[in-house]
Amino acid sequence: MNTRLIKMTALSLVGATLLAGCSTISNLLPFSSDGPQARSTAPANATEYQCNGGKRFYLRTLDNSAAVWLIYPDREVRLDKISGEGGTRYSNGPATLELTGSEATLADGAAAYAGCKALAKP
Repeated sequence: MNTRLIKMTALSLVGATLLAGCSTISNLLPFSSDGPQARSTAPANATEYQCNGGKRFYLRTLDNSAAVWLIYPDREVRLDKISGEGGTRYSNGPATLELTGSEATLADGAAAYAGCKALAKP
């Protein structure tokens, strides 16, 4: 009888430990959070753009400016160069980026990024 009580207590302690650990482990899983994770550092060879409303993205030029890699806080997409007037334009259909000097305007579906300015690299 005493052995049974010891086993039950040990199992209860193991179960409680596992349940307590679940909250810690879920913070380490890449898909467990409710929202996008902010980048702690800038991606290599990318220029940061800060826009109105606190929005930001990074931009990396590809293939001698024939395309760009657009890096959002939560995802990355490729945009190919398209012909346009007054500036350089890139698009993949849903997203269109227009660059004029060190400023940019980005439209991605319902999301609009206006007044974007390239930040100097440190």
